[in-house]
Amino acid sequence: MSKSLHILVTGANGQLGMECRELSQNYPQHHFYFEDKNTLPIDNETSVMQFFSNHKIDVCINAAAYTAVDLAETESENAYRINAEAVGYLAAMCEKYGATFIHVSTDYVFNGQKAEGYDETDETDPINIYGASKLKGEELALQNNKNSIVIRTSWVFSSFGKNFVKTMMRLMSEKEQINVVSDQTGRPTYARDLAQTIFTLIENENTPPGLYHYANEGVITWFDFATAIKEICGYACLINPIPSSSYPVPAKRPNFSILNTQKISMLYGVMIPNWKDSLIDCINLLRQQ
Repeated sequence: MSKSLHILVTGANGQLGMECRELSQNYPQHHFYFEDKNTLPIDNETSVMQFFSNHKIDVCINAAAYTAVDLAETESENAYRINAEAVGYLAAMCEKYGATFIHVSTDYVFNGQKAEGYDETDETDPINIYGASKLKGEELALQNNKNSIVIRTSWVFSSFGKNFVKTMMRLMSEKEQINVVSDQTGRPTYARDLAQTIFTLIENENTPPGLYHYANEGVITWFDFATAIKEICGYACLINPIPSSSYPVPAKRPNFSILNTQKISMLYGVMIPNWKDSLIDCINLLRQQ
């Protein structure tokens, strides 16, 4: 797509939002609006309506989310307001003004009990409030705008924001040993790779609406992830594998949440990098900071 587009990115200060901001420099033909909760509170329907009324928007990438998984158990109202109701507002405005709506969801819409990877057509069954609120957001996106594109992703990391990689690097530099859960399995996702894929979909004028899965290639546990971080950074910290039962948290996590990504890969020829290659890229960026 060569024509100039007006692209709104919500959640502009989060991991995905910041990666979109960085990559936007490669798309000078487009005009971007990077908005956060202060400049565009997406949970305020009036604010959303006014923004779309005052700006010509061709594409909306909703990278905003309530992501405090454990806190959501006691702040369910906040989780649903951001992850569901706000999504409905954005989808409805995109429908009204003929804009493409791209919404980012999560592997937590599944219960993690399937013995193999999850396809887009598999039955959802969230086991915590966060997952339930994100599932409701998916439903409202597709209900309020039949042309919505919903991308589920998992285990997101980046050189921006708070995430597992940055936490592990800090802990390993401070402690002689740490404990990391070894019985939860998934696919890490470098937010930069996801952002690039979203831009690829935008450039493709014929992207069919509906559900898609995106995560980096490779299946690992959190313990595997931590071990790789240790090896790449050269830390001496001892990492002890522990079961989830030894690390109780308010919100239950899916034990096996592998997202199958064949659909997005085959339809658009998207080359999905291996998680470890992307992890090395991310850590190299962090070392330069």
